[in-house]
Amino acid sequence: MAIDPIKHVIVLMLENRSFDHILGGLADELGLDGVPGAGPRRFNLDNQGNRFEQLGGAARVLRYDPHHEYEHVLQQLANNNGGFVEDFSRGFPASSGPDRAEIMKYHDPDRLPAMHALARNFAVCDHWFSSVPGPTWANRFFVHSGTSIGRVAMPNGILDANLHWYDQTTLYDRLNERRQSWKIYYGDIPQSLILVHQLEPKNAKQYAKMQTFYEDVGGAEGDFPAYVFIEPTYYPPGANDDHPPHDMSEGERLIADVYNSLRENNDLWMSSLLVVLADEHGGFYDHATPPAAVPPDNHHEEFGFDRLGVRVPAILVSPFAPRAVVNRVFDHTSLLQYLVGKWSLGSLGNRTGNAQTFTDLLLPVARNDTPVKIPGPSADTGLAQPANLFGRNQPTMSSQQTALFAMTQLLESATEGGSSDLLGRTKRSVTGFDGQVDVAMERVEQFLQQQRGVKI
Repeated sequence: MAIDPIKHVIVLMLENRSFDHILGGLADELGLDGVPGAGPRRFNLDNQGNRFEQLGGAARVLRYDPHHEYEHVLQQLANNNGGFVEDFSRGFPASSGPDRAEIMKYHDPDRLPAMHALARNFAVCDHWFSSVPGPTWANRFFVHSGTSIGRVAMPNGILDANLHWYDQTTLYDRLNERRQSWKIYYGDIPQSLILVHQLEPKNAKQYAKMQTFYEDVGGAEGDFPAYVFIEPTYYPPGANDDHPPHDMSEGERLIADVYNSLRENNDLWMSSLLVVLADEHGGFYDHATPPAAVPPDNHHEEFGFDRLGVRVPAILVSPFAPRAVVNRVFDHTSLLQYLVGKWSLGSLGNRTGNAQTFTDLLLPVARNDTPVKIPGPSADTGLAQPANLFGRNQPTMSSQQTALFAMTQLLESATEGGSSDLLGRTKRSVTGFDGQVDVAMERVEQFLQQQRGVKI
């Protein structure tokens, strides 16, 4: 067996974008399964029979957050992936023709300078599917644990602990067992804290803000964690998760900052694998049909888990990653399968155990032609200045943001003395979006601060 040269695995998981939408425009240039430049255009019809073709020129800021819950995804995938625009038009009857056209559009080459630079220089996985035909949380649970224990629906309001008690064994439990170091770096509110085991002091202590990531990347290679998961900023201002309607310039800036900071530390770069991907498709069109899948366990409360979700962008970035297009079928558990084999971890379920992985794709010798720096947003790409369409005053929270806010209410209840300012926080949280974001972030920091002080 070839020796795996990778000592550090870093995962940057963004939000809600399909493969065709992000990387499809590079089809002819890179030979990937995307949007061909010649031949008839793929299309969808809206609920009034209007035709919308798959065209370039996708906008970086949208007016709407397309639906991507389980029932909507099934409608989108109906008739050979023919229901994306119809589902959107039914969900947003006031939307205009240009709004509906965005569901089919893709970003032209270089309009996403950071992501497209990585695609041109490293391994694009053009058959990496989301793990579940559903929304954010279920798919993120799969990357953390290989299962969502029977759940596909996003929670609403204060979480019902009996229905949403995510106490499954996680990757982080398995890493602890093997004494492999790990850390989760986050922008504002780490969604992974909803996993029950992450609330334990020994795990909560492994959370740090993104500023600490950049400091740690600049340190000694031997001090950097073996496994890193990066959670972006989910709330404006500065939301950089790529979740519509957020400005994609911020996500591009995050990708470039992470890569460039890693690339500057040669010792760390020469022993690392960075995986950049999206958790799910966000309601944007993709032409590939999701294949069948192995259910992770016996939990089928809301779905059979026998089918993968919509295809998402995924790039393996490393001096040991080839410049290539990889056609193998992957999903988020393929990453777990790689880690299980790499560090001899315990089982993470049937889906993970049966997933194809990419160990054999890594090169035996490091490349010497990887970019020293990749571009971020600039005036040339039209991404120089964030549009800040909603700022801190967006009219309503997305389902992801609502669920995160509810999660922080549970964190507050688990924080010693956390209810002492309950009335004051409740008053501020009803003042609107600003108040809710501030309160949610306070809850997270208070909880983590308390856990950091607990002796283990």
